[in-house]
Amino acid sequence: MAGSRGIDWDEVRARLAALEASREAEGTLTPEAQAALLDARARSLSRPPAPEVAPGTLREMIRFRAGGQLYALESRFVLEVIRSTDVVPLPGAPPALRGLTLLRGEVLPVVELAPLFGREPVDSTGPLLVLGMGRAELGVRTEEVQEVTQVSSQELLPAPVALAETAGALVFAADRAGTLLLEGEALLGDSRLVFDLSDEGVA
Repeated sequence: MAGSRGIDWDEVRARLAALEASREAEGTLTPEAQAALLDARARSLSRPPAPEVAPGTLREMIRFRAGGQLYALESRFVLEVIRSTDVVPLPGAPPALRGLTLLRGEVLPVVELAPLFGREPVDSTGPLLVLGMGRAELGVRTEEVQEVTQVSSQELLPAPVALAETAGALVFAADRAGTLLLEGEALLGDSRLVFDLSDEGVA
């Protein structure tokens, strides 16, 4: 579990409170906007399910770029994509922890993948991938989210041997374009991305 000592938690709590207040002020919807939102949700829920695919044949992946590297992650681990969000930085935090944000009133750690692969963190300002299994657990900073695509296991190459030391469990394959295919459960369970924020009163 990554440590969080050396962080000014009083300042962090104050900035999160200010962020929440500003979102509440901006987030009041008119009755017309509320009706339009409910209609959009209803249309989404009424869409027919995707056709079933034989197990192991195809994986639906979300391809994105972060820290100059292309990655792909199974869509079942991606709860949503946030195009723009405010992140409260945490000076003194572990390299992978870029800060905190609020997602519907809940504190969400925002992380960067580069340190997990032995590279320096990059201050990406693109969309945020919200990851989790049943609930939001992490926000991953990206430079861009490129596409949702079906990937056949027959098109994949073994994970690069050079990653074995730093990120061997995180990557299960690569493609011919150099995209690293991430193992979602290993990513969410990586001790470098598990942060104990409860004692500081922000979790």
